[in-house]
Amino acid sequence: MAREFAIGFLPLVDAALPILAHEHGFAAQEGLALRLVRDVSWATVLDRLLYGHTDAAHLVAPLAIATTLGRGRPAQPLAVPFVLGLNGNAVTLRADLAARIAPDGALADPMAAGAALKAVVEQELGAGRRLRFAVVHRHSSHNYMLRYWLAACGIAPDSDVEITVVPPPFSADALEAGEVDGICVGEPWNSVAVERGAGRIVLATAQIWRRGVEKVLAMRQATLDTRREETEALIRALTQAARHFADPMMARENATILSRSAYLDGRADLIERAITDRLRLAQGTPPVHFPDFMFQYREAANFPWVSQAQWLYTQMVRWEGGAVDMVDAQAAGRVFRPDVYRAALLGTGEPLPGASSKVEGSLARLTSVGAQQGAMTMADNRFFDGRSFDPHEIAGYLASLE
Repeated sequence: MAREFAIGFLPLVDAALPILAHEHGFAAQEGLALRLVRDVSWATVLDRLLYGHTDAAHLVAPLAIATTLGRGRPAQPLAVPFVLGLNGNAVTLRADLAARIAPDGALADPMAAGAALKAVVEQELGAGRRLRFAVVHRHSSHNYMLRYWLAACGIAPDSDVEITVVPPPFSADALEAGEVDGICVGEPWNSVAVERGAGRIVLATAQIWRRGVEKVLAMRQATLDTRREETEALIRALTQAARHFADPMMARENATILSRSAYLDGRADLIERAITDRLRLAQGTPPVHFPDFMFQYREAANFPWVSQAQWLYTQMVRWEGGAVDMVDAQAAGRVFRPDVYRAALLGTGEPLPGASSKVEGSLARLTSVGAQQGAMTMADNRFFDGRSFDPHEIAGYLASLE
């Protein structure tokens, strides 16, 4: 009899892997029955997970760390044995604002667009108004990516502009209603805003950090401890789904599955564009190709790097105040579980990194790296401002940002 795993998710393209693991039978091949529970906000996805209504969740990566550290609610330890994908988000601005910072209509250069936005922000402040941007959760990569970009371009995120929270399914509505001037959200919600004429995509978050960690599979530590064998089976099923998702020949079929009312309940053509790294930046314009807009497989994309968890911790400290606490920094790193990932895939054909941590943002070109299993090549993983993050120098890295 198949063992059930209930998995919470939001209607986003990067919820694809558990959905496809179920729909294509990869979970069943591992003796699992997935019950997928759709929600409307990250807060409710987390609540269901913490209160035992689900066994695991499609979750924004920083929220797993914040929950473990007790930021915003009593601490409850979570574990992340698998990364569901890198990037896949964009910054969409109302059309008149987009025209002021990216007048050529293409995806903007982050530094040039940031400089132009800084001038607009100063003009608005002079008129007694702050621009307002929406992110999907306080503890989300969207929030940290947006803030990283703004701060690197000389815009103070907490005083020069306002950043508010709008759940992903309502972000296009908020932009269309004029409640916000821009949104940073995952697909298909940027494309929904564009199709309505509510805004224009000006940046992909992959332009800010080329290989930024995004959604993860999160579970309570107690669930991992008691269901370790089943968790490893789930990792193998999700890996199969990731390989399938990355096959361009499967894009249309997978987009059709994801578009169903039980999942994203949206247009298959918008979903297919995201899967194939094509974005329509403005209403009525042809899609443009941005390679690796979404990154669900290859280059250890699904590997839970401890260094990525610790980079997220640095941003939490940076924007919430207080000093670096190395006990918390180490605890943040332990949320990501490369040991479980390795155990699940050892002996399969999947490449496994030789290390569990790395210097983030350090590669500008294809580089062969050490592997525990198979051969592994990593590509460009830089931050747009040229900085890199060494997890052995957390305090120094934060000091350099100030």
